[in-house]
Amino acid sequence: MTAVGIDAIEFRTGKLRLDLADTFAPVKGEDPEKYTKGIGIENSSLPDVYEDIVTMGANAAKRLLDRKGLTPDDIGRIDVATESAFDNSKPVSTYIAGCLEQIYDGDFHHANKGERKFACLSGTQVIDDAYNWIRAGRNRGRAALVVATDTALYERGDPGEATQGAGAVAMLIDEDPDIVALSTEQGYGSADETDFLKPNQQFPSVDGKRSIQVYLARMREALEDYESVAGDTHPDDFVYFPFHTPYPGMVRKAALLGYRHITRDTEIEDILADDIGMQPREDDFDSREDYEEAIRAYMDELKGTRRYREWYERAIEPTIQIAGQVGNWYTGSVHVARLSALKAAAEADVDLAGEKLLVGSYGSGAQAEIHAETVQDGWREAVDAVDVDDQLDGRYDLSYDEYELVHDVHNHEKEVEVEEFTQPAAEFVFTGWGRMNERRYEYIE
Repeated sequence: MTAVGIDAIEFRTGKLRLDLADTFAPVKGEDPEKYTKGIGIENSSLPDVYEDIVTMGANAAKRLLDRKGLTPDDIGRIDVATESAFDNSKPVSTYIAGCLEQIYDGDFHHANKGERKFACLSGTQVIDDAYNWIRAGRNRGRAALVVATDTALYERGDPGEATQGAGAVAMLIDEDPDIVALSTEQGYGSADETDFLKPNQQFPSVDGKRSIQVYLARMREALEDYESVAGDTHPDDFVYFPFHTPYPGMVRKAALLGYRHITRDTEIEDILADDIGMQPREDDFDSREDYEEAIRAYMDELKGTRRYREWYERAIEPTIQIAGQVGNWYTGSVHVARLSALKAAAEADVDLAGEKLLVGSYGSGAQAEIHAETVQDGWREAVDAVDVDDQLDGRYDLSYDEYELVHDVHNHEKEVEVEEFTQPAAEFVFTGWGRMNERRYEYIE
């Protein structure tokens, strides 16, 4: 069976940077380490006044198409995942296609276009859709362009404000992929939850404590469901574990729970038992409360063990390095985590071909998905072509007053005039509104 997966990746960050330690924390009267070590974010990316989810997505897509030497006729579908959409009818994918048609010969009239919504999970769901479309033989030899693009803003003063971010990840899904091949097996954990939602509003309503609990619960269910079809997992089966990363601190919690699960009934549990005992089993306790207390105590011991710390540094830490510099990208965050891990491996000259990733996606509301990916022979060249460092280093550093202005620009309920902070060049930009209040875009040379 021919492999189907991610053939190319492109990354587009918002062009402004908010330094949490030096700019945000002093105004908030907070210890900088609350952000840099607690939530694990040093800098947030934000969009300039001429940037939005369309421009970031279209600019990432253009760079991907150019690098692969593709034309519109090579693309059979364009799917966008976002939870920052500004139209309840017209999908963002049509705007992105319209941008691309300004500069390429031909058009995307033949391409199926859509928009997915399930909070942050939809970035993985559009990949699933493309995978299934190709597997079904309906692609007629064409590839799928999928784009996860978001501007993750919170109301000023909201506890989530420090996790903000903006950017897009574009991916080409095709047969015989260069980067990773997707597994057939998937696992899901899903329930009707109200941990994070936007009922007819731009900024989210969040129950922070509940959101953490739901994230961890759905991830556990998805892992168990994945194992029901793929067999038991083991830490040594996967070189990296990219998780949905609303902020790296959340991943630290998920990683510890995941490690406990995948070491249960293995030789690793037996080895660890010499120092911290065996994992508690619920049948050995008189009440659920006593069992949960024992589990918490075990995990406190587990996270201090040398074996766990070494696994975390190898398999998790590389996945969160970019997130710590850009903040939360909602639908793009798990795909940033994958890119972060592959980038770290390339820089360390690690040969990943044939190795596996276990990818954990999540969307509030709530659903998690777990699947495996096998790294392909062409991964290094494909990842080296993504100019992550240049984009991050080239961002404009905002003062706090400038940050407030930018926040107001992207607040849908406000109308403010602010000069751009950077000069657009060789990119799509937002230029204003049309006769039906549609957003309009232009390519600037």
